[in-house]
Amino acid sequence: MSRIDGVPESRAGLLARLSYRYSRRKLGKVAEPVAVAAHSAWILGAYGAYETGLERARRVDPKLKVLAGLKAGAMVGCPF
Repeated sequence: MSRIDGVPESRAGLLARLSYRYSRRKLGKVAEPVAVAAHSAWILGAYGAYETGLERARRVDPKLKVLAGLKAGAMVGCPF
């Protein structure tokens, strides 16, 4: 649970609603970081570009990327 509440879909802008729909399709629910980033269209757009870049990166083995993400999250105590 984050310290900042996410933007509810009823108050979300067009970009946020599209991001919510994409998140639901990929994960089955709206990811909390997406809902929090929806407070600012610029931040949400940058977050989406970052995630897209990570998803399309092919130089590192996918299993190694997942392992690195888990280790980084564990080191900083990330709840995601």
